[in-house]
Amino acid sequence: MQWRVKPVLPVTKLMGAVALIVLTVAFSSGDSIRWALAALVGCGLVVWALRDLLVPVRLAADADGITVVTGFAGRRRLRWSDVESVRVEQTVRRGLRSEYLEIDTGDAIYLFSAHELGALPEDVVTELSDLRV
Repeated sequence: MQWRVKPVLPVTKLMGAVALIVLTVAFSSGDSIRWALAALVGCGLVVWALRDLLVPVRLAADADGITVVTGFAGRRRLRWSDVESVRVEQTVRRGLRSEYLEIDTGDAIYLFSAHELGALPEDVVTELSDLRV
């Protein structure tokens, strides 16, 4: 089983980079600081979108274990015996509720949002627990 980034996310990030450049061209004539900031943020959005395009699968699982994405585009294979817990972590900040899939190996904790998984974290936990048994 695999869980991947929703396809709309990299497209949205790239559209944001283009919109930023268009707005900068339209509203900052000759202001080098605005141009530099727009270029920096635009490049950041493009790199972020490229990660989604190059490594769309964030989590994969089978009967032997799971594979998680680490860093920009690295992967780490974990046996089920290495995984201490798989659960949904919920946080509420400033009235906004966020849910993350948390995979705890004792040495590291891997967090995945619903956007990264393309599915609700609760559903992924259920499917992972079925595979783990």
